[in-house]
Amino acid sequence: MSSATHDQAPYYYVPSPSKWPMVGAISMFFFMVGMSGTVNDQAYGPYVLALGLGILAYMFFGWFAEVIRESEQGSYSDRVDSSFRWSMGWFIFSEVMFFAAFFGALFYARVLVMPWLGDLDHKAFLWPDFSAQWPNAGPAGVVEPFQTMGPFWIPTINTALLLTSGVTLTIAHHALRENHREKVILWLGLTIVLGAVFMGFQAYEYIHAYRDLNLKLSSGIFGSTFYLLTGFHGFHVFVGTLMLLVVWFRLLKGHFSADRHFAFEGAAWYWHFVDVVWLGLYVIVYWL
Repeated sequence: MSSATHDQAPYYYVPSPSKWPMVGAISMFFFMVGMSGTVNDQAYGPYVLALGLGILAYMFFGWFAEVIRESEQGSYSDRVDSSFRWSMGWFIFSEVMFFAAFFGALFYARVLVMPWLGDLDHKAFLWPDFSAQWPNAGPAGVVEPFQTMGPFWIPTINTALLLTSGVTLTIAHHALRENHREKVILWLGLTIVLGAVFMGFQAYEYIHAYRDLNLKLSSGIFGSTFYLLTGFHGFHVFVGTLMLLVVWFRLLKGHFSADRHFAFEGAAWYWHFVDVVWLGLYVIVYWL
């Protein structure tokens, strides 16, 4: 936010009616249809998915540009700043619940359902050679044999990358609060590079899993939970990297001040949340 915000906008700014929420809703509709078609091998899937992503990118560029312009014009007061903070906090809480659902599904399948299935009459209810162990390769004859992904070495390297990025981002934040702009740009840029390297390693990990381990999304409950958890986390790393990149370019343009820089803080909250989720993934998915 602009340093002149507090003096110029003592009121609560109410923007004029906007088209962007409707554009976002349309993009989500096409994204949903395209994603469902893609994972079910429908010919239209990738094209509809690309359309949804294109509309979503258009919405982000347009809506964020509008908010940045309003901020730099001094339209936002302390009360608006407080609203932004509460909104970001609730958004991150919704993301916590999102990942809690997937972690819960993994816990349910692994800790509750698998032992219960082990108590059943295998020949009457399941297949004769069923074994109540994790990972499970059932149903028999449907899931091809696969190997699991261990913690060494790519997941461990990615853990180090994300933990390091949390440190560099914190250094950048402290530098901004001390009004050392060149230092902020340096350390924030390093954070973005670490995020990009993380995504590169994860892409390599997926190639290795598909090609060498035969571990796919269709590899039973293990494959589906593995790719949903790690895939959605990777998507969140991508979104977080974009957020930090926008903040970095705004810093180059001279935006933000030592005492008013919520966009930086909001992106930092999100990034630290992504770090914490990965630690849970690293321990529960790769180690246990």
